[in-house]
Amino acid sequence: MSRESSLQGATGESTYIDLGATTPEAYRISSTSRRLAREIIGDAGIEDRIRQRCSVAVGDFAMAGLMRFVNSPAEAGLNALAKGAPIFTDIRMVQTGIQKKGHNSEITCALDFGASIAERYGITRTSAGFQELGDRLNGSIVVIGNAPSALLKIIDMISHGVRPALIIGTPVGFVNAKESKEALREVDIPSISNEGTRGGTPIAVAALNELITIYSEGADA
Repeated sequence: MSRESSLQGATGESTYIDLGATTPEAYRISSTSRRLAREIIGDAGIEDRIRQRCSVAVGDFAMAGLMRFVNSPAEAGLNALAKGAPIFTDIRMVQTGIQKKGHNSEITCALDFGASIAERYGITRTSAGFQELGDRLNGSIVVIGNAPSALLKIIDMISHGVRPALIIGTPVGFVNAKESKEALREVDIPSISNEGTRGGTPIAVAALNELITIYSEGADA
């Protein structure tokens, strides 16, 4: 089912950058981790780079084999970043972890919205936040690192006409996390997700931060 992008984005020691590494020691640690990831995972293109970074983020190269890319998400994400598309996150930890350098997109957390909806209907704050955001999600990048309920809400909103440019959905846990990601891969929206109950903020943040890094490389070229 996966329709993987053919975009190329291989990188090596001489071209590797990390926008978040602000000291020589931090860069040495980051570049060494990435070198190991390239050797084990491969470096054929952008999706391999995302697999590398997500694996490094959780300290487990097995994560590379669990990543799923549907409807050319790398291309969709880079195009959205080029347009300065807004980025919406489920929780503040994801919002905080996303790189602020290398792009012009505003990063907003859904928890800043929907308090009255959550109280009225007894649903989670994250899903209520996305419900209130509504059509503002059109053309945006949505990043879900924690809340399966929020991902399921967005999938329902898509069935009613909302069209994000890209969804990164890697919620973690034993209640609806696996199922929400499976449902995401069935909708006609570019997405990055992972198989199973594993997931969490580090994977979601790593996937988007790698796209931001790749976008920054192209913008600076």
